[in-house]
Amino acid sequence: MKRLERIDADISDNVKKDQEGIMKRTIKDSVFTDLFQDKKYLLQLYKALHPEDTDVTENVLNDITIKNVLTDNIYNDLGFTVGDKLMILVEAQSSVWTVNIIVRALMYLVQTWHDYFERTKQNLYKSKKVQMPIPEVYVIFTGERKTRPSEISLSQEFFNGKECAVDVKVKMIYDGKEGDIINQYVMFTKVCNEQMKKYGRTRKAVMEAIRICKDRNVLSEYLSSKESEVVSIMMVLYDEEEIMRSYVESERHDAQQEARYDEKIETAKEKIWTRPSVFPVSEMIFWIRSSLRKAWSLRMNSISIPFSEAILCAFCRTCSVRGCEKSG
Repeated sequence: MKRLERIDADISDNVKKDQEGIMKRTIKDSVFTDLFQDKKYLLQLYKALHPEDTDVTENVLNDITIKNVLTDNIYNDLGFTVGDKLMILVEAQSSVWTVNIIVRALMYLVQTWHDYFERTKQNLYKSKKVQMPIPEVYVIFTGERKTRPSEISLSQEFFNGKECAVDVKVKMIYDGKEGDIINQYVMFTKVCNEQMKKYGRTRKAVMEAIRICKDRNVLSEYLSSKESEVVSIMMVLYDEEEIMRSYVESERHDAQQEARYDEKIETAKEKIWTRPSVFPVSEMIFWIRSSLRKAWSLRMNSISIPFSEAILCAFCRTCSVRGCEKSG
């Protein structure tokens, strides 16, 4: 049982890594990033974050989202500057909450600063002090949480509030203000989740979500002008989630099967080597044929060896298998 728990934990870790990989490949195609690629909506986002700045225009907003699509590197959801005074990074996080978003935000910030210095041709190794915009980091969380802190920080979450050389403060947004662009995006995600529960990860669920949002005046202009793109984006995300779910089930099944064979081997070893007098030869043959042959196919398929040596290897009494991890 403990072995199965460890296997499940390993699968979960691998799945999380794979999910992160999938998100990296699809993030550029998410509804969130597609929405705010349009400066009209980006301006609305900025005004929702800074309602006091009434003079800002689309012309001073510059998209600086990390878009490294050629290598397996970091990708963030949204980054933009407001003239030379502000650098704003915004992440959209849905169902699964993790404070690791703070660490990711730090990585995004460092990469964004690096790109900014290159873009503005500033040299960090010269004596002249570089000019840099003030950074702000936000996370829009659309899932459910028992607690809703307005801000989280690296020092508080990871170092128990102790003073550290580097700290990152992330401002949390959950619902936005009624009617603003943030609130509309959050409402859109909730309607999508409701329809997915009703119709599954299907085209009908997406179409119903779009129809409902239009009726409620939620991102209605965006959804009307880019309906086909939104449908394509959502269907791709649904397909990838389905593939990931199938992968998880397959990995768990294979791991459980392997654990059962390992248990049989341990039982056979105990009976054969500790109680040989009470272990009939017929049962010994049965165990060797049914358990070890399968174990050999699982563990020795990459090494070409005779079956007799595979049996010895499985019992670890004598090891003549080249490449065996126990033989060194």
